[in-house]
Amino acid sequence: MSTIPTVKLNNGVEMPQLGFGVFQVPDLAACETAVTEALAAGYRLIDTATAYQNEAAVGRAIKKSGIKREEVFVTSKLWVSDFTYDRAKKGIEGSLTRLGVDYIDLYLLHQPYGDVMGAWRALEEAYQAGKIRAIGVSNFYGDQLKNLELTMNVKPVINQIEVNPWYQQPTEVAFNQSEAVRVEAWAPFAEGKHDIFTNSTIAEIARAHGKTVGQVILRWLLQRGITVIPKSVHPARMTENMAVFDFELSLTEMQTLATLDRNESQFFDHRDPVTIEQIFGTSLKQLKE
Repeated sequence: MSTIPTVKLNNGVEMPQLGFGVFQVPDLAACETAVTEALAAGYRLIDTATAYQNEAAVGRAIKKSGIKREEVFVTSKLWVSDFTYDRAKKGIEGSLTRLGVDYIDLYLLHQPYGDVMGAWRALEEAYQAGKIRAIGVSNFYGDQLKNLELTMNVKPVINQIEVNPWYQQPTEVAFNQSEAVRVEAWAPFAEGKHDIFTNSTIAEIARAHGKTVGQVILRWLLQRGITVIPKSVHPARMTENMAVFDFELSLTEMQTLATLDRNESQFFDHRDPVTIEQIFGTSLKQLKE
C-alpha cells in the first residue's frame, strides 16, 4: 500500500496531499462502505460536511476501520444556516457528535455568506479549545479571504475551491498561495462535464506516461501545489486515483494543460445574486428566525 505524502499547513499541522471526498453520497450505508474501502486502500484524508448529511457514516467507517484516530485526517464544514456565533458553536458540537470523534482535524466555513465573522469566531474558540486542529474556508474569493484575515485573529489554513481543467482559477490559486493559505480542489474532474475523460489533449499526455486521464488531472493539480479530494464509490478507481506519485508532468505538458482553461465555473457563479438567492436563500433566511 502506497503512502500519500503530506504537506504542512500554516499552523504547523500536517495534512495528506490527496484525500477522499464524500459529496453526493447521501445514502449512509453506501457512504460508510465507500469510506471503509477508501481507508482500506490507503486514504487517510476524508472530506465531508454538515450539508452532505453523511458525517455519521464517515464516523462509523473510521471507528470500525481499526486505524488509530490520529492517523486519519477528518475534514468537515459548517453550513450557512449556522453562520452566527451561537449557531456555529452548536454546529461544531453537532459535527463532533455525528462523527463520533473528540476533535476534527480541519473544519471549514462552507460558503462566504451570512454572519461569516460570527461563525469564524466560534471556529477560533473551538480551535483554541482543541476541538478543531485547523480551521479554514471554502468558496471564498480573494477579497473575501483578505477581509477575514484582516478582521479575525486566526488565519485560515485552507481555501477549498473549484479547480479543474475547465476552471483553473490561476489568479485565485496564486493569491491564496501568496497568503500561505493552502488551496484544496473540489470537483477536480468537473463531474465529467465536456467529456473530460475522453479529451484528446489530456488523453495524449496520459498515454505518454502510461496513465489514465484522471491520473493526469490529479497530477496536474498536485504539481500546482493544490491538495485534491476526488470522490469515487468504486474501489478500483479509488486505487487508481492514489497512483499519482510515481510520475511527473513536464513543464511543456503543464503549459499544454493550461490552454484548456474555459475560465468559467462548471457549476454556478458564486457571485451571481440570483444564484445566491436560489441556492442559499432558504438557509440564510433561517438566520433571522
